[in-house]
Amino acid sequence: MNAVRHDYTATQEDCSPPVISVIIPTLNDERRLVPTLASLVSGAADGIVIEAVIADGGSDDGTEAVADVAGCRFLRGPADIGDRLAAAAGGAKAPWLMFIRPGVVLDEGWIRDVHGFLDQVTRRQEAHRRAAAFTLGVDDYGFAAKAKLARARWKFLLGGGADPRQGLLLSRDHYRAVGGHRPGPDSESALARRLGRRRTLTLRSRATQVAR
Repeated sequence: MNAVRHDYTATQEDCSPPVISVIIPTLNDERRLVPTLASLVSGAADGIVIEAVIADGGSDDGTEAVADVAGCRFLRGPADIGDRLAAAAGGAKAPWLMFIRPGVVLDEGWIRDVHGFLDQVTRRQEAHRRAAAFTLGVDDYGFAAKAKLARARWKFLLGGGADPRQGLLLSRDHYRAVGGHRPGPDSESALARRLGRRRTLTLRSRATQVAR
């Protein structure tokens, strides 16, 4: 990543341009982390991503080395993913947070979509109540792939929240207001459910899990 790091201490409606801290939870994800960070490089070059934070749960592979080479901030935390994500969010430098899983790759046009979302909610002063997720992509073809997408769409429409593989973008103040990530293995999905579909916009760009 090697983004220039600044200290943004508060969410500001007139922040121009809005900037993001990307938070990635890892546990022995050396191989999966590489394509995810590669898809974020354009965000660092654009200036919209000011840091990538690796919230690690005790990896004993090369995850930390990959993070170091990419210029990420590496935080070794508790095994519980909810506690790790909450700790990383609490120390994030940007007023906007983007959570993404290792092994997930964003479409090339993701920066344009994110800029559009941030500009819109900032202009309308809705940063405190709007979140966004990417469209779920599947690195596969055929009926099984279509079935996965259909299940994710129905889950979202029925109030189950965005799939964690879609990533999640929201302001730091909004994150705190809804209680952030709580302890437990279902922490990511639980946060998405609390946000709900009415407050979560699905961006056109896809988030596709390409490494498992």
